[in-house]
Amino acid sequence: MGGKILLLLVGALGAYYVYTPLPDNIEEPWKLVWKTAQLKSILNFALFAELLGIDHYIHIIRFFMSFQEVPPTSDENVTVMETTFNNVPVRIYTPNRKPESLRRGLLYIHGGGWCIGSAALLGYDFLSRRTVDRLDAVVISINYRLAPEYHFPNQFEDVYNAVRWFLNQAVLDKYGVDPKRVGISGDSAGGNLATAVAQQLIDDPDVKIKLKTQSLIYPALQTLDMDLPSYRENSHFPVLPKSLMVSFWSEYFTTNRSLEKAMVFNQHVPVESSDLFKFVNWSSLLPEKFKKGHVYNRPTYGTSELAKKYPGFLDVRAAPLLADDSKLHNLPLTYVITCQYDVLRDDGIMYVTRLRNAGVRVTHNHIEDGFHGALSFQGFKIQSRTENQYMSWLSKNL
Repeated sequence: MGGKILLLLVGALGAYYVYTPLPDNIEEPWKLVWKTAQLKSILNFALFAELLGIDHYIHIIRFFMSFQEVPPTSDENVTVMETTFNNVPVRIYTPNRKPESLRRGLLYIHGGGWCIGSAALLGYDFLSRRTVDRLDAVVISINYRLAPEYHFPNQFEDVYNAVRWFLNQAVLDKYGVDPKRVGISGDSAGGNLATAVAQQLIDDPDVKIKLKTQSLIYPALQTLDMDLPSYRENSHFPVLPKSLMVSFWSEYFTTNRSLEKAMVFNQHVPVESSDLFKFVNWSSLLPEKFKKGHVYNRPTYGTSELAKKYPGFLDVRAAPLLADDSKLHNLPLTYVITCQYDVLRDDGIMYVTRLRNAGVRVTHNHIEDGFHGALSFQGFKIQSRTENQYMSWLSKNL
């Protein structure tokens, strides 16, 4: 009898980890189910280890991710080296073929919720190599300090300082890059940093070389409203559930969990900052197809204490959707990828609306069967398709 009960418990536990209900239009669903089971296991193990007082859950996740890191290895097509730009570590990928002219330059910022990830991860290494091969470009993959050891604005400042260093004629000459063909790109939290850096460069009097493009891959762009339709619809969707995204946002600013708890209930913005909601009001910024009958709830304001302790979550450098139209108007040619099954979907879509309203030329690639992290899921058909679309746009516009 005891053996049957144990078998039943093991079966139930296995079903919990393996079975994930998915929409009918998800391609290769069992691949995603299996991948989700792995990610869920690591996250739950990390959270349990933190509960036992072993270590912060982010450190446990980093430990598992470290097995996916690769050294800077050159091959017959690409030379890879690591160095620093203004004391910020970067990994540089340059083509080995003889240049016919000055090359494109692409600055890439990795994702990972401002807490995990690096340019050394296998997926980012592959992407950089393929970018070099497809575009005959020099790729600068930027690392930055991570939470919980470092909080905002350290991540932003690291990326900003590395980008400013590269946007110098002498540095571009060293790497054979055309100053008129430099772009910035990033995914998820890296998309957030790419967006914020592109905005802040506009008013920097010391930067004479301007970005030609910004390509933003399912970027996280606002901290004010955790009750967007995309958060409601995908709150438990694999890869990036709402609870994990809110935790990443909170860790970006503080290790104090009081901010995270307030953000979960969407009660973290003080009434004195109520004017900022006009920049993220999804009822006016989302196309009808993405509202799907959702009702806009007016904000429930929180106390002023959190904003005074952690003002970063109201800072435009952390939440680039808070930029006013006069700044957006001067941004470069833009490409935005959003995925239907992603809590960050509406961040990207609202930014597309605001950019177009400000007169910026934008290409919006919305992936109807897409999910957060799709570009990093090596071996998935959706990964290959999304990458080809991304590379095609860069080939034509950078």
